[in-house]
Amino acid sequence: MDNTVVSTGTEGKTWGGGNKPLKASYGKMMMWFFIVSDALTFSGFLAAYGFSRFKFIDSWPIADEVFTHVPFFHGNYPMIYVAFMTFVLIMSSVTMVLAVDAGHKMDKAKVTIYMFLTIIGGLIFVGSQAWEWATFIKGDYGAVQTKGGNILQFVDNEGHRVALRDFAVIDEHKERVQDQRKSGIWFTSEGTLPTYTVSEVLHGLEANENILVRTQIINEEGHKTVLSREESINQIKNNGKVVVEGANLHANEYGSPLFADFFFFITGFHGFHVFSGVVINIIIFFNVILGTYERRKNYEMVEKVGLYWHFVDLVWVFVFTFFYLV
Repeated sequence: MDNTVVSTGTEGKTWGGGNKPLKASYGKMMMWFFIVSDALTFSGFLAAYGFSRFKFIDSWPIADEVFTHVPFFHGNYPMIYVAFMTFVLIMSSVTMVLAVDAGHKMDKAKVTIYMFLTIIGGLIFVGSQAWEWATFIKGDYGAVQTKGGNILQFVDNEGHRVALRDFAVIDEHKERVQDQRKSGIWFTSEGTLPTYTVSEVLHGLEANENILVRTQIINEEGHKTVLSREESINQIKNNGKVVVEGANLHANEYGSPLFADFFFFITGFHGFHVFSGVVINIIIFFNVILGTYERRKNYEMVEKVGLYWHFVDLVWVFVFTFFYLV
C-alpha cells in the first residue's frame, strides 16, 4: 500500500488547518460567531423599532415623560435612574477588562476581585431593570383610552400631569362586575378591573375646572396637544372607552401600545442576556476560586466570557440610545 502524503500547498498557512485561524482558539472563534449572529438579531429588532417609531412619530410616547422614577424618591427625575443603570453596566465592563488583564498575568487574587465586582454590577443592572418593568407596568397617572384606541391624559393649567386618583370621583353606590366568559359572550374576558370607570373620571373632570385633557398627538413644538376645557369634557364624554392604568401588551397609558410591545420585548431580550451573563460569570468566578484555570496555566475562559459581557454592554448602549435618548 502506498502511504505517500500528497501536499496541498496549504500547510502552514492561516486557513490550512494546521494553524489557529487568526491566531484565536476554537473557543474564541465560536464566541465571535455567536456575537456576530446575536448582533444581527438585535439589529433586526432595533430596525423594526425604528421603522415603527417613524411611522407613528406624531403619537410616540416621550421618553422624558415615561422614565421619570427613582427608587425610594418621589418626584419627577427624567432619565436619572436609567443613566445610573447604564453607568453601572459600563463600569462592570471595565472591571471585566481588569479581570481579563489580571488573567493574562496569572494573578488569581485580582481576577477573583474583579470578577466579583463584575457580578455585582450585573446583578444591580438586572434588579434595576426588573424594578423599571414593575414601575412601567404599574403606571403612575392613568389615562383614558378612546374608542379609536388613542390615549387621553390629564394635565393642569400649567401643563403638569395629573393622576386620576387626584380628581376622579368613585361612585360607591355602583357595583362593577368583571366581564368573564362564563357570564358574558364566550370570546370576551376582562383582565383586572381598573380603579375607576370612565364616568367617574368624567365626573371628576367636570368638578375640577383646572384640569384639561392632553392627547397623544405631538405638535410642532414637540409637546403633546392640550385641548380646551370644552373639548376635554366632550372627548371623555363622547369618545372615552376605558380607563388605562400602566402598560401591558394590550394598552399603554403613556401612548401607543406598540411602544410598550417593543419595550417589553427588546429590553426583556437584553435583560435575559445580562442575566445569562451573570450566571456564566458566577460559574467562572467559582472556577477561579477553585484554581481551575491556575492548573490549566491560562485564564482563557475569563477572556471568552469577557467578550460576551462587552457585547451585552455594547448592545445596551444602542438600546439606551434608541429607547431613551432619541
